[in-house]
Amino acid sequence: MDKHQLIEYLNEKDIHKIKFAFADIDGILRGKIINRQKFIDGLQDGYGFCDVVFGWDSTDTCYDNVELTGWQSGYPDRPCRIDIDTFRTIPWQDDIPFFLADFSKADGADLHACPRSLLKHVTRDAEQMGYHPEFAQEFEWFNFNETPQSLQDKGFAKLQPLTPGMFGYSILRTSQHSDFYYDLFNLLQKFNVPLEGLHTETGPGVYEAAIAHDYVLAAADKAVLFKNAAKEIASKHGITASFMAKWNDALPGCSGHIHQSLWNTGKTENLFYDATDAHDMSQTMKHYIAGQLHCLPHLLPMYAPTINSYKRLVEGAWAPTTVTWGFDNRTAALRVLHPSKNYTRLETRIPGADSNPYLAMAAALASGLYGIKNKLALDIPPTVGNGYLDTKNGKLRPNLYEAATDMKNSALAKELFGQAFVEHFTQTRLWECKQYAKHVSDWELKRYFEII
Repeated sequence: MDKHQLIEYLNEKDIHKIKFAFADIDGILRGKIINRQKFIDGLQDGYGFCDVVFGWDSTDTCYDNVELTGWQSGYPDRPCRIDIDTFRTIPWQDDIPFFLADFSKADGADLHACPRSLLKHVTRDAEQMGYHPEFAQEFEWFNFNETPQSLQDKGFAKLQPLTPGMFGYSILRTSQHSDFYYDLFNLLQKFNVPLEGLHTETGPGVYEAAIAHDYVLAAADKAVLFKNAAKEIASKHGITASFMAKWNDALPGCSGHIHQSLWNTGKTENLFYDATDAHDMSQTMKHYIAGQLHCLPHLLPMYAPTINSYKRLVEGAWAPTTVTWGFDNRTAALRVLHPSKNYTRLETRIPGADSNPYLAMAAALASGLYGIKNKLALDIPPTVGNGYLDTKNGKLRPNLYEAATDMKNSALAKELFGQAFVEHFTQTRLWECKQYAKHVSDWELKRYFEII
């Protein structure tokens, strides 16, 4: 549907309001509803949007350590542009038209803090190399019999999961909440975020959803929309959905694994597949994996962006801790799957459910392409057995401060994404560390209050 067809559609359906949103640096959707005329008027030159959305954190607290915007600039408007190719309607909100937007200018210039714009740059790089990147993200998340108000009233303590017990792949548990379960699957299908599968994971009230694969930008769009949609659909059932990486230290964390492959431009050939190889892996795939392994220490915050992310990345908790790869090995950072020609792919297992899909996919694709461009050899042998013990190629940084500092000082990160993005992004991650460092936790009170 082009611009003129879209305007005709709005007029014919007598639609008077349109909703749009974009992802901020944390992957949170920020947006608004506008009237039909304002929507039409902005299709060419965009819509002014206060740039504070890239100048504050997830709690709307303004950064004091970034140059992009601040009190010094007066928080001016920046041009935000709707991508009409993202048009869909929201079935649980009276089918209101919805669009995704970003801060990519018509002349190709971008606001360097915009995650979707960053992924578009990496995607164009892949296209120029003759590749069609096919991606998909899958998410685990916890569901609670709570509301935003009850969470506040309880101080986020003694929360009630949707269901009790560790019931991975349970048909019973989903049947006991079938209205919610089927609403997720069916409404997401209508929302053009189709799922390949939906099931419980091990843990009280945990679900896992695998989103159908698509072209990388569309895949990231669908991943961002999935997280927000799951929260909205859950809310209609009196449920709160949380994509926090690790909400409870006694329970498994929540992943956001990324599946990926490269195809030729016409998408008739999976370029990761080679029948002559013992493991069906093409040289292109080997270079791609080598690139991800090489770049991983430089880009870790793009996969694990919060303080809490690193509580998930611990031994024995179904999340990687080492710079490793292996064949169908869920203890390695990179998992190679080669069941058939069309489904040979790489699964990057570092990202948690708290990751920003645009940034996580940009990191995965850019580092894989780096390996191809530089013909990096996959000279690290595949991990067989327990990947937590395979430390010969290094371990992941154990916290956000160390990971963000490494990225801030990395010439490789700046080569891949530019000085301006790396500086802004890492400063926002170091801001998170600063906020965490000054907080007094329940653990500290219980440990030190009386006895010290």
